[in-house]
Parts: sequence; C-alpha cells; structure tokens
Amino acid sequence: MTQVLEKTVGPAPVAADGRLARRRAPLEWVAVHSLGVAVALFFTLPFVFVLLTSLMSDSQALSRDLVPDTWEWANYRKVFDTPGFLTWWRNTLLYAGLGTVLTVASSLPVAYALAKFRFRGRNLSLMLVIAMMMLPPQVVVIPMYLFWAKQLDLSGTLWPLLIPMAFGDAFSIFLLRQFLLTIPDEYLDAARVDGCGELRTLVRVVLPMAKPGIAAVALFQFFYAWNDYFGPQIYASENPGAWTLSYGLESFKGAHHTDWNLTMAATVLVMAPVILVFFFAQKAFVEGVTLTGVKG
Repeated sequence: MTQVLEKTVGPAPVAADGRLARRRAPLEWVAVHSLGVAVALFFTLPFVFVLLTSLMSDSQALSRDLVPDTWEWANYRKVFDTPGFLTWWRNTLLYAGLGTVLTVASSLPVAYALAKFRFRGRNLSLMLVIAMMMLPPQVVVIPMYLFWAKQLDLSGTLWPLLIPMAFGDAFSIFLLRQFLLTIPDEYLDAARVDGCGELRTLVRVVLPMAKPGIAAVALFQFFYAWNDYFGPQIYASENPGAWTLSYGLESFKGAHHTDWNLTMAATVLVMAPVILVFFFAQKAFVEGVTLTGVKG
C-alpha cells in the first residue's frame, strides 16, 4: 500500500518543479542579457542616428523627426560629387593599405628575432621597443617635421607617414612577439633539421602559424591609418591633393556646416569600410588578440 501511495503522490512535486523551471528560464535569460542588450543599444543607436540623418532632406535634418519623410539616397551621390572627395578616398586607401603591408612586413622579422633567437642584448632590445610604445608621437613631431619638410622636402605628401612604416612599428613588434612565443620551438627545430634557413623557416613555418596574430596587427594598423587625423594634418595639410578622408571630412563639414544630411552621409561613407572590415575579420582579430597574451 505504501509503495502504491509513493508511486501515486511522488511525481507531482517533480512535475511542478519542472514547470516552475520552464517559467523561470525566459526571466533568467532576460536578467542575464539585459545589461548586454543595454550596452549594445548604447553603442548602436548613434550609428543608427547618423544613418537616418544622412537619408533626410536638408530641412528635416536634426529636427525632432527620427525617421526620414522621404529617403534621400541622392545625398550619397552629392557627397561623391564633391570636388576632392574621391581623391581623399584614394589617398586614404593608399595610406591605410600600403601602410599596413609595410608595417606587417617590417615588424614580423623583428618580432621573430625577439621571440625565438637567443642573442646578447635581446632583453635590452625588447625594453627599447616597449619604451618606444610609451613615447607619444607629439614629443618628436617638431624634429621629425623639420627633417621631412626641410631636409627631404616631402611636405605636402603622405610619404613622411608611409616611409617610417617600412622600418617597423613598436606596438606591432611587441604584439607579434607575444604571439610568436606561443608557437612551440619544436616546429622550428624540425624545419632547421630539414635544412631550412631562418628566412625560409619564417616564411614556410612561422608565417602560416602566425596568421591570427598577423591579422590582429594588420587590423590595428589599418584602423589607425584610416582614422589618422594628426599625421595628415601635420604633413599634408598644405596640399589638398594629399588629404585623407579623416582630414578632408573636417573641410567638408566646414563647407557644408548647414547641410547636416550631407555631412552625415559623408561620415557614413568614412565609417563604412572600417565597420565592414572588422565585421568580416572579427574572428581572426579576436583570436589573434587573445593568443598574444597567453605566454610572456
């Protein structure tokens, strides 16, 4: 009789607990993700505001209306028709693209030497790299400008910004060095036993294994060059034909200070390539940044 009662009464609390757990699950999900949703909205809403304003008419821009009455896609065509805008776009692609290639190509061998070679003064060299990371560029801007402008007569061009990238970047060297430390030395020793020199080992063994770290460094450098305003202002401000988007956008804003719809459209065109690059490369970027701190 007792067994019959246990079989009859026993499952009821279990079923009740199951229904209660199913009711709590959505509430727990909302509680856990509410902060994340709020932060996502905090960062997303400004971009939505800029995009919607760029599609408004001049009379509606910066009004209380949040949605355009008429979607003015022609605003983007007007931006491209602005004299000099395509030149700024071309200069920015040159500065960001070529600068990224030069930085990665020059920083990788240095990082490889600091990570895998044993030589006298290695720690001192690493300390110098870290010291260069801590040195603000504004400290040396006057002597560097005198050198590039007065000695080499390269003012009004982007070459004073591109040429130094061919000699390495302290932050890129340090980040790549941290990533290369995670690559086991056994792979390099096996390549040397097979007769590979250091250059061939770097190209055939290290380079394929360091793709996440290289991708992270390349993205950092690309974003920096694309958004750089200080460098073009110092060296290229006197020549509108050498302006980049970041510097030209300030001039565009001054020329269209009342046309906020066109200013926002130009802003969207400047931001869009960076957002697209990060969207498609975020996996490699996150993986590279994560692995650079695994080993010191």
